[in-house]
Amino acid sequence: MDLLKVSAASKPKLVAGALAAVVREKGEVELQAVGAAAVNQAVKAIAIARGYVAPNGIDLISIPAFAEIDIDGEQRTAIRFVVAPR
Repeated sequence: MDLLKVSAASKPKLVAGALAAVVREKGEVELQAVGAAAVNQAVKAIAIARGYVAPNGIDLISIPAFAEIDIDGEQRTAIRFVVAPR
């Protein structure tokens, strides 16, 4: 499954476009965000992407989960969203 990393500086429309393209091509994608601002951008991107794929008859769902990741040798908690058609 493809992993898209979302930061606080990510533009939701651009992330949504990438998300929609991967869902159309591979069926599902995973978004990863660390920090409140990055999670906010990821949630906005998922909402926008639902509108992008709806005309194709695709109804997206999102399943959030915690993930422990390593950033520069330091353990951090990320939020991962599995996004797939219903």
